[in-house]
Amino acid sequence: MEEIQKFVFETRIRFIDTDASGRIHYSCMFRYFESAEIEFFRSLGFRTFQEDVSFPRVHVECDYRLALLYDDLIQIEVRLTKVGGTSVRLDFRALKAGQVAASGCVVMVCMDRKTQRAVAIPEELREKLIGCINVPNDGRAHANKPSGAGPLA
Repeated sequence: MEEIQKFVFETRIRFIDTDASGRIHYSCMFRYFESAEIEFFRSLGFRTFQEDVSFPRVHVECDYRLALLYDDLIQIEVRLTKVGGTSVRLDFRALKAGQVAASGCVVMVCMDRKTQRAVAIPEELREKLIGCINVPNDGRAHANKPSGAGPLA
């Protein structure tokens, strides 16, 4: 599979997101991942907040490798690495001066707003997402056939 160009979002570490040591608070990296995620989806012409479905996060991970301090400039790489019948997985790498400072992932499930249950990703969106699957260095990328509603299809 040919590698798709990764999406990169650039920002700085904000003072409000640091702790008493001057480093980013451990829980705040998810805000930066979310900002990068929103811009990634916006670049595809997609909003994660829609009238009939939403995409709550059901799994998140973050590993820190370098200290991130107030006002550090970071680039967050976003890779779509899995598209299932009802879920998608995004992998993130936050780079500081070209070095990986943090990495993580988010799994989101397509949910019917009325029933609050997982539903199949709308086909038009699913096709667009499959076209953006990015193979990480370890070669793991997945596109599952839709299987209807389920916890993590």
